[in-house]
Amino acid sequence: METLVSTEWLSQHLDDPKLVLLDCTVNQVPEDDGGFHNISGRAEYDLGHIPSAGFADLKGELCDANSPIEFAVPTPEQFCTAMAALGVGDDSRVVLYDASYSAWAARVWWMLRWVGFDRAELLDGGLKAWTDEARPLSTEPVKHPARQLSPAPRPELIADRDEVLASIDDDAVCLIDTLPEPYYRGEATLYARPGHIPGASNICGLDLLDKSGHFKPDVELAAMHNGDRNAHTITYCGGGIMASANAFAMTRLGFTDVAVYTSSLQEWAADPSKPMVVETD
Repeated sequence: METLVSTEWLSQHLDDPKLVLLDCTVNQVPEDDGGFHNISGRAEYDLGHIPSAGFADLKGELCDANSPIEFAVPTPEQFCTAMAALGVGDDSRVVLYDASYSAWAARVWWMLRWVGFDRAELLDGGLKAWTDEARPLSTEPVKHPARQLSPAPRPELIADRDEVLASIDDDAVCLIDTLPEPYYRGEATLYARPGHIPGASNICGLDLLDKSGHFKPDVELAAMHNGDRNAHTITYCGGGIMASANAFAMTRLGFTDVAVYTSSLQEWAADPSKPMVVETD
């Protein structure tokens, strides 16, 4: 099954009874100190979304609200219950999009794979591609009928802190920091400490997209991700969002053993016992 669909394809299948279309937008609000905080994109959804799209809230029912980690994953059972309430069933076909750089949609895509669901795709270019083509928007709230989504977890798709720590001294594991280079080098930080996890290479998730917001051709993505496609690979960022976009792209390219460290630097950098590297010229 393809993992990217075009706006043209989507426009032709909006009435498919098995299609569940979900807006996964999270908005980043700038702060005076140069940082930002994340808020649910539900208000933006209410102002205009692709017709028939429901709203999947990564700041709400799709995270563990009791965790100190932002966007912490719930249990597989909790996630399946939340997705089922959004209309996703075992035989559904799901298309995901967001209003920015597709990483939010990729995070939901990755979590669906984590619970054993493989019938999900991203809208290439997201909401921007849809509106750039002057396609219609709707302000009508959408609630798909609840379905049954059966969990069949793949725990190996999500890495925890201990696995990442062990990977530092394991040459068989490839660790990828997906933040922009200044954050990787430690020239800037949004977390408790600057820098990157020792041994990590840097492939920025924003570089996966072209200027229009579409994913770059596979040949260009393959040149960026030129490691062993059978090696165990762990991606991370600040909160496991951009890392999910890289994991999505790598899965499309045929990488067979990719995990996302979903807690990422918001957990790692806050623990002073965990090593970090700052690049110096």
